[in-house]
Amino acid sequence: MQNPSSRRGFLGLAAATGALTALPAFTATAAPRRPTAVPAADTRHQLWWRAPADEHTLIRQGLPVGNGRLGALATNDPGRELLLVTDVTLWTGGPNDTLDADGQFPYGREDFGSLTLLARLTVDLPDHDLSAVTGYRRTLDLAQGVVTTSYVHAGVTYRRQLFASRPDDVIVLHLTQSGGGRHTGTITLDGTHGERGTADSFAGTLPGGLRYGAAIAAHGSGGTVRSTGSHLAFTDCRELTVVLSGGTDYAPDAAAHYRDPGLDPRALARTKVRTASRHPAGTLLRTHIADHHALFDRFGLSLGTSTAEQRSLDTWERIRARARDGEPDPELEAAYVQFGRYLMIAGSRDSLPLGLQGPWLDGNDPDWMGDYHTDINIQMNYWMADRTGLAPCFDAFTDYCVAQLPSWTDLTRSLFDDPRNRYRNSSGRNAGWTVAISTNPFGGGGWWWHPAGNAWLCNSLFEHYEYTNSRTHLEKIYPLLKGACEFWEARLLTTTLPGTGREVLIADSDWSPEQGPLDAKGITYAQELVWALFGNYRTAARELGRDAGYARTVGALREKLYLPVVSPTTGRLEEWMSPDDLGEPAHRHLSPLVGLFPGDRIRPDGSTPADIVSGATALLTARGMNSFGWANAWRALCWARLKNPDKAYQLVVTNLRPSLDGGNGTAPNLFDIYEAGPGRGIFQIDANLGTPAAVTEMLLYSRPGHLELLPALPDAWAASGSLTGAGARGGFLVDLRWRDGKPTEVRIRSVGGTTTSVGYAGTFRTVRVRPGEAVTLRDLVR
Repeated sequence: MQNPSSRRGFLGLAAATGALTALPAFTATAAPRRPTAVPAADTRHQLWWRAPADEHTLIRQGLPVGNGRLGALATNDPGRELLLVTDVTLWTGGPNDTLDADGQFPYGREDFGSLTLLARLTVDLPDHDLSAVTGYRRTLDLAQGVVTTSYVHAGVTYRRQLFASRPDDVIVLHLTQSGGGRHTGTITLDGTHGERGTADSFAGTLPGGLRYGAAIAAHGSGGTVRSTGSHLAFTDCRELTVVLSGGTDYAPDAAAHYRDPGLDPRALARTKVRTASRHPAGTLLRTHIADHHALFDRFGLSLGTSTAEQRSLDTWERIRARARDGEPDPELEAAYVQFGRYLMIAGSRDSLPLGLQGPWLDGNDPDWMGDYHTDINIQMNYWMADRTGLAPCFDAFTDYCVAQLPSWTDLTRSLFDDPRNRYRNSSGRNAGWTVAISTNPFGGGGWWWHPAGNAWLCNSLFEHYEYTNSRTHLEKIYPLLKGACEFWEARLLTTTLPGTGREVLIADSDWSPEQGPLDAKGITYAQELVWALFGNYRTAARELGRDAGYARTVGALREKLYLPVVSPTTGRLEEWMSPDDLGEPAHRHLSPLVGLFPGDRIRPDGSTPADIVSGATALLTARGMNSFGWANAWRALCWARLKNPDKAYQLVVTNLRPSLDGGNGTAPNLFDIYEAGPGRGIFQIDANLGTPAAVTEMLLYSRPGHLELLPALPDAWAASGSLTGAGARGGFLVDLRWRDGKPTEVRIRSVGGTTTSVGYAGTFRTVRVRPGEAVTLRDLVR
């Protein structure tokens, strides 16, 4: 049936029903402010390809868009545009608050649950088969957050733009042409869980009770758009706009069992697409780009100039040429950093944080359920946020931990002392909270308990405070810090070191993720994380003026903590309280090096005993230079901390190698691929986010009161370059320029910090700056 507004060919939607409750996951929002112009595109931030994606390998070839809640992968095929759409809250499973007979949490798609697809949107234009078009090109503009496809068919140039708008909370596909062409075809919206719906919407309920829905609207100019059974049909449209939204009734509220019973997801989705469709596509585009630019433009990076030949290649050709020829391609390497920032902006705004794949799936069975791994992966996802000017994107991680804390606390109190739990406290005491290795959005744990996971999460949250000096953030995370300290106060054991008579505190039975004996006490991983946790808690208590007595108790515990030594047998920092290596020397995890990175207790600046630095270096060397992408990113960060630019750069380049036949490396769409087995590669997002953190760490090292410029600058980037808007711990943002391997100018802007030392190559000076102001230094090298 054609809508009365036939001049625009608009397909009408029935009035929405049901309550519209404001939720971070899926909200009814006020109308965004509409900008009047689109900023000019910058080709440095454009990735491009000569062919569309194959829908059967979309995870490797599809281009991603996202608004922090909704994500989509697109084929950009002229004749069959397919979008696989994900809502980050569309999870199966539930609280998962039981243990199996062996003491593990159930870890499957029905109990623990899994992230799943929301919808498939297909736009078919039968006359535009790929074999009938010429001049094909698709582009991902990182700075504007827009995917553009162009091609020529029957002498007419066709163009389509795809973007996911956060202000309007919709995904938009806009098809245009120049030269008298027309668009004729069908639009199909399908769910992925067997839903029955109409041509423009559907709704469903998962077995765990989560309700969800999605809706589309389409309108064209110069033609018609009609509902024909299960499809929308468009005929002879000069332009066509398709708008999609959807979501769930998930709520980040443990007391409400993570649901909002008053929310009707289908009705809200229909309201959103109807509201957005009242505006021309150009207005929606400008609104989206302005919102995206507000984050993207906070940070800039130049690592040098690539050659004209390199620039002439499409992105996949360029990745393969970089690996084949071994020639640095500084603009490609900078673009890889910006691609990671693009994924962060697209995947981490006001909803759940980035998990193992972010909001980009190609099916309902992602490996490891697309969950939140707490023994490296979720932490690595957010190492880059503050470093690369994306501090607001960190909030999704913070809010997730705050929302989960009541459930994590209840699980710890009820299950951690269960006799089936191999990691229970032998002291018989229990307090505070901790987590499992895997967590879901419903307060549930998966796989084994992860006792030190609470410390690592807290240290990550506290580091964000060091970058921002936000008292509001510190107050928000304080209960997490204190509860984790209470857990460790109950868990630590007293032992006497042989030959010394000195009593120390050590962690109870655990493993060094994810290897070695399962019942080792005093593992380096836990000792380092708890040492940092206790220090961070004391700082938080002092800054907030809280719990002075308990802060003294925690300080006394910290003084008694055992800290690792170098093995006389291996010459490496001990991973266990043993001179012997009880695991794999080349293991993927760098668990015993958390004191080097992300911590900084181990420093190569003379403040740490030389044997500890040497032992850490020897352990890192034994781990090797070729692993999974996330493991390479972690290695690169550690080598940057050790001021070894050659090894750090080698690992960055290794992650840029092309993934072939499912092997480790970069896919054609720049997603990092994890080799799960012969011929089977998995997309895992942490390397895409961890590698940019490594690049930034090579150019700027910071801790509160200390900034070091170009600590690990490789020869490939030494000729000239710049870094703008980089976060620095202590409450600063840094703009830096260099030439011939030496800094020429640095500008330090305060976001709350007042005093820091700034230096290069061992020479430092003290800088004082008022909050909100900046200081520029030019005479850095004498």
